[in-house]
Amino acid sequence: MPEGTSVIDDRQMMVTENAARRIRELQAQDEFKGMFLRIAVSGGGCSGFQYGFSFDDQRNDDDREFAAHGVAVVVDDTSLDLLNGAAVDYVQEMVGSAFRITNPNATSSCGCGSSFAI
Repeated sequence: MPEGTSVIDDRQMMVTENAARRIRELQAQDEFKGMFLRIAVSGGGCSGFQYGFSFDDQRNDDDREFAAHGVAVVVDDTSLDLLNGAAVDYVQEMVGSAFRITNPNATSSCGCGSSFAI
């Protein structure tokens, strides 16, 4: 299993060191202290589903926590079904920087990478 991969109920996600580093940087800011990164999938976007990233300090009954490189990423159970096996990365490019998900379940995605189809 690659470094940064966690398994919960036979479902897994990987958080790269780059993503963990950026999460820690954001958590160091006053507005995100004591919070964790939440990743959710919702209907919409140009391909059918879209990824959502937010910082949260409340856990729900159906949340699953993935810990890697000293940070926690929380995904609700329904979203996790769509994200099983995905990798969360943080990329910096000339046009900007963002969290990016590589999702093996996606059959297609839009050009910006924030929505996908299954």
